[in-house]
Amino acid sequence: MRRLWLTFAQTVTVCMAMLFVVKTLKPEWLAQFPAPATGIAEVATVHEATPGAEASRPGSFAEAAKRAVPAVVHIFTSQEVRGARHPFMNDPIFRHFFGDRFGEESQRRSGLGSGVVVSPEGYILTNFHVIDGADEIEVAHNDGRKYKARVVGSDPESDLAVLRIPADHKLPVVTFGSSDSLRVGDVVLAIGNPFGVGQTVTSGIVSALGRSHLGINTFENFIQTDAAINPGNSGGALVDANGHLIGINTAIYSQSGGSMGIGFAIPVSLAKSIMEQIVRTGSVTRGWVGIEVQEITPELAESFRLPDTQGALIAGVMRGSPADKAGIKPGDVLVQVGEKKVKDAQVMLDLIAALQPGSTSSFTLRREGRNVALNVTIGKRPRPPKE
Repeated sequence: MRRLWLTFAQTVTVCMAMLFVVKTLKPEWLAQFPAPATGIAEVATVHEATPGAEASRPGSFAEAAKRAVPAVVHIFTSQEVRGARHPFMNDPIFRHFFGDRFGEESQRRSGLGSGVVVSPEGYILTNFHVIDGADEIEVAHNDGRKYKARVVGSDPESDLAVLRIPADHKLPVVTFGSSDSLRVGDVVLAIGNPFGVGQTVTSGIVSALGRSHLGINTFENFIQTDAAINPGNSGGALVDANGHLIGINTAIYSQSGGSMGIGFAIPVSLAKSIMEQIVRTGSVTRGWVGIEVQEITPELAESFRLPDTQGALIAGVMRGSPADKAGIKPGDVLVQVGEKKVKDAQVMLDLIAALQPGSTSSFTLRREGRNVALNVTIGKRPRPPKE
């Protein structure tokens, strides 16, 4: 037995020595043998898309971006700016012989923004400030196609405009979502062309709804989001987690010119309504009664002996306007339009604008401590003058 054990020990020693020599001098000889299993499994790398691969990507919004991105276009504008004068134009003798316009120089000013294709007929929704004053507008798709665009109509008071390009190819069209069903905390994606770098998608959440009194537009009812919106994103799409359009990116709050996490978008419900009016008639028609109002502060409420700050104080009435003809006077407080309560001056403006010109509506006012009901024939809101 002792001799057998000695033989076994010598054999094991020789085998270990040979294994050491082979592993040191010829390790490739051992590569053909499979490695022993361990308790840690390697993660497989997927090189090709397989059915159901999306289900293995929790938190990805790639499908939403894929649906919406093709319908978001880049808008390039240019405008001729005249007025630079040749130095010789300061000489009255020179002006006498050559005229005041001789030597007047001009230059072109360019701008950029984004837009959303909303119909196969080539209609594009964007911001008014993107195309304001432009005499040339070019629309570029993400795939490189470019078109000259024309302005169908615009609405400066909501900062919306509708463009049209030739529908000579099958155009990708966005799917409309519902901004009315949005909740604070919902995930949203902002798509556009910030700083002209190219198509960009950013993500965030709905930070607030119904933002107004910002001094951006006359009519304000913004969606606030922390999705990064930068210069060039204006007119682009704000979409939900399904890639459906819920807003038109319009403005940011910024002290540096870049995104600070406070961006604003026009709800698609408002944008669609205005777009349909523009496509149908070329303009937007709103109600108007010819009054100037101001917010009711606690001090004013006490001065006018009002129970609270609800309503809008009539500060002035335009002579000959529908309000003047109906008997509305400065100092009245408008508390109700039709069946709808007037919370503040912004709400009053929205309620009157929504009325059809030529129709008659009942206005409830508080005058000298009592309520007065007057019937007012609604007029057509005049287009604001160009600045």
